[in-house]
Amino acid sequence: MERLIGTVSRGVRTPIIREGDNIVEIVADSVIAAAESEGFDLRDRDVVAVTESVVARSQNNYASIDQIAQDVRNKFGDEPVGVIFPILSRNRFSICLKGIAKGAKKIVLMLSFPADEVGNHLVDLDDLDEKGVNPWTDVLTEARYRELFGYPKHPFTGMDYVEFYRNLIEECGCPVDIILANDCRAILDYTKNVLCCDIHTRHRSKRLLKKAGANIVLGLDDILNSSVDGSGFNENYGLLGTNKATETSVKLFPRDCQSVVDGIHARLLEKTGKNIEVMIYGDGAFKDPVGKIWELADPVVSPAYTAGLNGRPNEIKLKYLADNEFADLSGDALKEAISDYIRHKDADLTGNMVSQGTTPRQLTDLIGSLCDLTSGSGDKGTPVVLVQGYFDNYTK
Repeated sequence: MERLIGTVSRGVRTPIIREGDNIVEIVADSVIAAAESEGFDLRDRDVVAVTESVVARSQNNYASIDQIAQDVRNKFGDEPVGVIFPILSRNRFSICLKGIAKGAKKIVLMLSFPADEVGNHLVDLDDLDEKGVNPWTDVLTEARYRELFGYPKHPFTGMDYVEFYRNLIEECGCPVDIILANDCRAILDYTKNVLCCDIHTRHRSKRLLKKAGANIVLGLDDILNSSVDGSGFNENYGLLGTNKATETSVKLFPRDCQSVVDGIHARLLEKTGKNIEVMIYGDGAFKDPVGKIWELADPVVSPAYTAGLNGRPNEIKLKYLADNEFADLSGDALKEAISDYIRHKDADLTGNMVSQGTTPRQLTDLIGSLCDLTSGSGDKGTPVVLVQGYFDNYTK
């Protein structure tokens, strides 16, 4: 019988994972147990996705604000530090900022506006137009920002992030000046030593600052990129991808991830005989249309995945075929014509009109977004997601 169900995404419950737990065994065995419990079969090219959070927890990849502070002191000494382009987040950045403030003699905090890199707004874009402010060229002091825009609060969190970050830095005993600008080089009028806190634009910021004559230029990926006093670390991303663990510590992005996905793949193959793809995922890569927030605060959607998840979809737009190539057909004749077209499609449809409107993104970004939405960020208790049928098409 023809299968009438396409892609299915299931959240899989696991035990609460702690430091030192065997993440490979727990994930593989939980997926197998879920299939047995719910009465479905595992298939070749299913995808098992594991949230980065539980991988990092099993690795005990944590650091305290004092360890962050020590690394900042080691790398910046007694020089004032320009902390530029942080995202506005209590969960993602505020604890990092505590550590930075404890390690710096003085901070000049430079915020982008009207929004941060991932879409959290300090001020509405229409308000900039009304006040005649050009965000590409103008530099606002904190006083000028208040004069123009008052004390706006984030629509979701209710936070005044300018006030929140100022108070947080001062509570750590660190003097702070706050400015708003979108050209990273504007910070050089205040200090020549810069910590770039942007995520996806950090390489450009570093390049421009070095070319403009900065002395010390580092990014969050350069802080805790090795262990400090026994701390966790991430050699590739440093503090990028961290989440708040407690009021005085962060959980870092997991490391050595390829061995984890390869281990889960091998155990599933041994236990089930099926070639199941495996990936680790963090944030999805989608944008909220109401809050205008781009979800991706991690440096990548997936830090590791098995080889079968390389590449992008190579799909044909069914409605294009139905409305153009086979507009004169209907019923079984239309179905067979479209199925035959799919079976014989080119291996690479890039630039072909028949693929227009499909999604030419990385498979791991697409599947990771699906998994992030499935697992959620709250109390669902499903840090593993099983995706089935993703690589099926109309002919299957």
